[in-house]
Amino acid sequence: MLSRIADILVPAVGRLSVTTDPGTALAPGSILAANHTSMADPAIVIAALRRLGAEPVIMATAGLWRVPLLGRALLREGHIPVHRKDHRAAAALDGAVEALKEGRMLLIYAEGGLPRRRDAAEAAPEAFRSGLARLVERTGAPVVPVGQAGARRVTSGSTAKQLLGLATAPLRRPDLHVHVGTPLELTGDHTARTALARSAVTTAWRTAAAQLREPSALTA
Repeated sequence: MLSRIADILVPAVGRLSVTTDPGTALAPGSILAANHTSMADPAIVIAALRRLGAEPVIMATAGLWRVPLLGRALLREGHIPVHRKDHRAAAALDGAVEALKEGRMLLIYAEGGLPRRRDAAEAAPEAFRSGLARLVERTGAPVVPVGQAGARRVTSGSTAKQLLGLATAPLRRPDLHVHVGTPLELTGDHTARTALARSAVTTAWRTAAAQLREPSALTA
């Protein structure tokens, strides 16, 4: 349901385009690792993935499960709440492992949160947390790097600015782009795996941002 809703709503707030590396295939049981820049980007990424035939399980902040209607939908569809800095945090990893073993694709935001910047500009992904590397260690699942750009043109900055951005997006119709990179096998210890994943997601983000002529990607 979330994928269908995103596929309807995202085109109403912006112009979404999607590209992939040559020969990229989204296999069952894959981990999709995306950069996180805005409250809007999960919907953008989900809509892009649906165009490629993928409807993944999503690991997301547990606060969303407290939102009426949305919370019930998330629970019904098997998405995974992440309780940060809580004794229940380990349960999220266990749930992700089970989803991957069942052959479902899993969307994860390895940065673990949104950037604190107030501007609407693009920037490379921030440091990754260890959850992605631990998932790979337990499952051996391939990692598909996903880069998105343009979400900050929809919502960014203070709460008031984000609400204003969302309200005016259907009029402004900002360009949005998602790029899906080549799946990779993460090897080495946690540090090496995390660094490799961040590098691949950064490359995918740079490709997406360059499509939008973002200075941060064009000068990198």
